[in-house]
Amino acid sequence: MKNVVYAGLVFATLSACGGGGPDAGKCIGSDSVCHPSSSAGNGVIAAAATVAKQCVAPRPASAMDPFTQKPYGDTQGSLTTEKAWIRGYVNETYLWYQDVAFTNPDFYVIGATVTDVEPSDNSKSSIKLTSNLEVLNAYFNSQRSTLVTPSGKPKDQYHYTYATDEWNALSNAGSSVGFGFQIALIASKPPRSAVVAYSDPGTPASENNLGRGAKIVQVNGVNVVDGDPAVLNEGLFSPTEGKQYTFVVQDQGSTATRTITMAARTVISTPVQNVKTLPAPYADVGYMQFNEHIATAESQLIAAVNQLKLANAGAGIKDLVLDLRYNGGGLLDIASELAYMIAGPTPTAGKTFEKTSFNDKNPFKLSDADAITPFYTTTQGFSTTTGQVLPQLGLARVFILAGSGTCSASEAIINGLRGVGIQVVLIGNTTCGKPYGFYPQDNCSTTYFTVQFKGVNQAGFGEYADGFIPGGGANTGNNLPGCAVADDFSKPLGDITEARLAAAMQFRTGGSCASAMMANGASMSKVMLPDASLGRSFVRENRIYRPRPVR
Repeated sequence: MKNVVYAGLVFATLSACGGGGPDAGKCIGSDSVCHPSSSAGNGVIAAAATVAKQCVAPRPASAMDPFTQKPYGDTQGSLTTEKAWIRGYVNETYLWYQDVAFTNPDFYVIGATVTDVEPSDNSKSSIKLTSNLEVLNAYFNSQRSTLVTPSGKPKDQYHYTYATDEWNALSNAGSSVGFGFQIALIASKPPRSAVVAYSDPGTPASENNLGRGAKIVQVNGVNVVDGDPAVLNEGLFSPTEGKQYTFVVQDQGSTATRTITMAARTVISTPVQNVKTLPAPYADVGYMQFNEHIATAESQLIAAVNQLKLANAGAGIKDLVLDLRYNGGGLLDIASELAYMIAGPTPTAGKTFEKTSFNDKNPFKLSDADAITPFYTTTQGFSTTTGQVLPQLGLARVFILAGSGTCSASEAIINGLRGVGIQVVLIGNTTCGKPYGFYPQDNCSTTYFTVQFKGVNQAGFGEYADGFIPGGGANTGNNLPGCAVADDFSKPLGDITEARLAAAMQFRTGGSCASAMMANGASMSKVMLPDASLGRSFVRENRIYRPRPVR
């Protein structure tokens, strides 16, 4: 079965109907998909609360939920009760629950072959279910809208699961098993190409000087260009902790390759990097690279803003370049904090950063006031003491470097600032288009993410399912001033000659990016790689609220 967690370079061998096994030839309907002999489902949907925490493999009574500081409370159940919970939870909370066609849960059992609809493009394939986890993931994936946006892309590309322990570690501390590099896939099909987008400090990647633009040539003797995808997927995206992996790499600007061996280990990401002012003649411009809205980002963003306020002998900065090109989102409260720190109190006082709308059942029973995220003026306590006054820059304009990997909570920053009149100049590529979000919900050691709300700004705008477009000419709210510029892997992030940053400074100087020459003399027509897909987990492409109970 295909990997349901990691995006990017993911391939699998899929079983066809009639391919053997106990249910070979037992096909139902026109899709020629194998299903086990079973009584048909009756369409009755149980309330999620009545079957919650009834698990095939309950956790020990001592297992504690880190959010509530209470035991998870699992009891003995079955695959049937876990599927019933999925069905009930989606029906109650999913934003587009009306779009979900009835799918008989009895068809989803170990040994069955079912139709899988890929969220990224709605393509269909057959998969054979070989474990309880695969059964639950496949059934959950069937409980999703397959409608499309005006541009033709799937409306819901964001329906997925994550192991609860791994989700807790990643969201709270940026902790994951790997090497500390972010891979950008220039091409995910043969002839494939993968490069390093950036590396986090203090990780195996940075310790081995794996910098931006380094090309991955081989993983454990397997060629990236056309080798075994299983080996490549493991080595690049889901390595085993403690296992050694050998990489052949070609550093940016080098014609030679080198071989490095790294052991996968628990690494801690650094969400805020490269905070500085730019060199003359842009010394009054601040720059920061912001990679993900996780708990540790709160304290790091505060430190970054304070650093920029003290720049230039205390004079501070006049403009900010916020590099969100690889930021898939995360905690919406942190996006609100950052937006306030950029804009300051005058335009944001009493204003809404984002208001959420739910399905017509209002599943979380929120009042209008509960549904509003304000521009937070004090810390929310993710990695600082709650209630500290946030520093602020008081800027009327911000330059945002963006790409197709700029998603969700990052797009909320763009939308929230625009809603209170802050000018956002967008440089790079169209953002991913995700005005939606989730309340992560654990059940039986798996955390489920199903779209539960849509966000709008103070001006009531939230129609950007096809992304924010830099320099778009159409008369719609998702077209922003700026310009389209390809990602430039030939230069470090924050380098004034890197194409997107250079274009931002050209726009600042002349109000456009029409010239083929940057202010520093670098040609816009130089060879640059196009926007790449990011080999990262879907959990890093989110707009996430702290968990709420279904009332």
